[in-house]
Amino acid sequence: MFFTDDIGTHDPRGQEIARSVAMLLQKAGISFGILSDGVNSDGNDVKAMGETLLFEALAKKNIKVFNDKKVKKIITLSPHSFNAIKNDYPALDGRYQVFHYTQVLAFAMGRLKFSANAPGGKIAFHDPCYLGRHNTDYESARMILRSVPGVKLVEMDRNRKNALCCGGGGGNFFTDLLSGGDDSSARVRVSEAEDAGAQILAVACPICAVMLEDAVKAGNLEETLSVREVSEIVTERMNFQKA
Repeated sequence: MFFTDDIGTHDPRGQEIARSVAMLLQKAGISFGILSDGVNSDGNDVKAMGETLLFEALAKKNIKVFNDKKVKKIITLSPHSFNAIKNDYPALDGRYQVFHYTQVLAFAMGRLKFSANAPGGKIAFHDPCYLGRHNTDYESARMILRSVPGVKLVEMDRNRKNALCCGGGGGNFFTDLLSGGDDSSARVRVSEAEDAGAQILAVACPICAVMLEDAVKAGNLEETLSVREVSEIVTERMNFQKA
């Protein structure tokens, strides 16, 4: 099952990214299904905000849907979903093989064909907190980017386990409790990408995409830096006529 969570289902930017990932999985020959109903929040950020009873209610509702549909393997759109389903659901009898989509796609890149004149450019990858620090996967997305012809991967000073959060974690994406001023983590993060010489700041999380895109606009960096999700970087450089 490809689990899009509430972000990939209801948020306009999340929907775009979900479609991009689904297209890539199809192009790579990976068979999957998507829930047409019963889509529910994974509860990861609810739990991070201290609402443990609400988290359990959301998780149990998801687990019932998954089990009723006999789901065994789950590919998640969001690192937040990946973290919750992988690490928290087993205690509530929700036991599945769980992958973030980059972990699946990293080993299927050889099945994809790219346009000979696909754009290159310098790309910096922003490590999502719930894929990196919480689950120690710093390489899957980088493996994908290194497999794209013409792409030069550059690193920001703070990367991998030392990467700066985009500011959307812990529920702040939904509540916006933190200020969006010049010293916000998202604004600082896009400045770090620019300092690294990146033309594109790559993300592997729909929440990171929204937070950092807003920061680029707020910092008037749109002419020199763009934020793109990893799946979008791949699809934009593929030759679909020959795939």
